[in-house]
Amino acid sequence: MNIGLLGFGVVGGGVWELAQENRALNVKKVLVRREAPSLGKAAVQDVEAILRDTEIDTVVEVLGGLHPAYEWICRALAAGKDVVTANKAVISAYYRELTALARENGVALRCTAAVGGGIPWLVNLQRCRRVDTVTEVGGIMNGTTNFMLTKMAREDLGFDEALKLAQELGYAETKDPGDDVDGRDACRKIAILSSLVCGHQIYPQNIPTRGIRDITVDDVAAAEKLGCVIKLIAWMKRGEEGSVAAGVEPCLVPKANQLAGVDDVFNAVLVKGDMLGDVVFYGKGAGKLPTASAVVADVVDALKNGVKVHDSLFWQPAEPVEGMLTDPAPAAYYVRVEGIAPAVAEAIYGKGHVVEEHFDGCSYFVDSADDKALAEAARKVEAMGGSVKLVLRRLPEDV
Repeated sequence: MNIGLLGFGVVGGGVWELAQENRALNVKKVLVRREAPSLGKAAVQDVEAILRDTEIDTVVEVLGGLHPAYEWICRALAAGKDVVTANKAVISAYYRELTALARENGVALRCTAAVGGGIPWLVNLQRCRRVDTVTEVGGIMNGTTNFMLTKMAREDLGFDEALKLAQELGYAETKDPGDDVDGRDACRKIAILSSLVCGHQIYPQNIPTRGIRDITVDDVAAAEKLGCVIKLIAWMKRGEEGSVAAGVEPCLVPKANQLAGVDDVFNAVLVKGDMLGDVVFYGKGAGKLPTASAVVADVVDALKNGVKVHDSLFWQPAEPVEGMLTDPAPAAYYVRVEGIAPAVAEAIYGKGHVVEEHFDGCSYFVDSADDKALAEAARKVEAMGGSVKLVLRRLPEDV
């Protein structure tokens, strides 16, 4: 097998290393942005050298980002080359178009490394689907934000301090960490997992998404008072008659919940099935060799199964739906408000209790509310001259 490798960053470097140890895999050319003497003659700076090389039968894309990765993947498929990608942005946005193009040209498209890196979420979730009806999937799917929230809890760091530390350690992008801290990375992952569970494509633009920028040290302390920790949770639920709800949001996680003990850069995904019960996948969701090993496994699968992989894994094309995939079920919530007195917050939100009082407002725990009730309460807060700064749903304990 002759491989054309698009990208020589952390993951690309790992793929190169692993391929050197496997005689069946020959990385013939590597697309690099600048000279790379360690690659010798394999290094090229023009993608055409890979896409037009008839001896290259498999293209591995580890560039990241939507463009030009999407266009280059399309060209590789159209040229009759198998494609393996770890690009969650491309897969979550263009899976329908890419699988159609792969089928049309009789080639394989593999992307199990796009979700969870070295944690085999997609493969094992597919196995669960074969024998059971998966009703819920949820968990911690972004190591950067989990690291930051862990540091905020353990070391009393503010958001900016935790972000700076994550950037210094290489866990967060220096220029624009928005994909991580604003929840977009986790949103793309849960979109892919939801698509597999439902059997048809679920799009990121239909999933309500919030990140962790609004979390303060006071919120972390309030969570501790409530016997909880704060985690960025990506989740999906299947309802009756095929309905689907999904979201990405910071949540209060009770310490009795399995996800509460998942700290630092580790990820964990909980799968609920009708017969299997709860299954948890845990590990580092990113990193050089873990992700590279998943990429190489996909390369081997593409070589072994070819276009047949489309019949055994993943989902059917579908159009985006109108609106957002919200969950109408009531839950307990933590809210932080400014500009109104604690007594006013209690009168507006109803049954619950004040968690902490601040000089300009308070945090309040609401025993039960749904989206409609929360929206009405926010309107009343604004009418009183205040504002809602943060809303956190509390997860159940028995997870």
